[in-house]
Amino acid sequence: MKRSAELTPLSHEHHQALFVAMGLKRAEEPEAGAAFLDYHEETGARHFEIEEAVLLPGWLAADPDAEAADAHRVLAEHLEIRAAAIRLRDGEPAVAELRELGELLERHVRFEERELFPRIEQRLDGVSLRRLGAAIAAAESGDP
Repeated sequence: MKRSAELTPLSHEHHQALFVAMGLKRAEEPEAGAAFLDYHEETGARHFEIEEAVLLPGWLAADPDAEAADAHRVLAEHLEIRAAAIRLRDGEPAVAELRELGELLERHVRFEERELFPRIEQRLDGVSLRRLGAAIAAAESGDP
């Protein structure tokens, strides 16, 4: 499915996350977590902030029938991934932990791309979707 222009910036970052997730799922050495930490610090943490501060509230505000449970799932998975990043920074993880993180990251991105984003695109009218897209673009560029 073609992604709307309004959600494309977040989708591009999801492609990067899937690449990192694949590396984690194939991890053979604890050092495999370094690529995840680089991604998380350079892109992932800010991506989560934009989803939490812009995407989810904007969607819930514009869609009176939005499923808050979907937003809660995204938030809970963000917390799990952030906690894993802290554990990776603070110590040497077991290979099994890296692989589990890879599974979680992939599952998270697939949910957003296959379920959440299409739902947002289908349920929001053009004006609301453009408004949400403008807010995401502003957040991506660092504008207040």
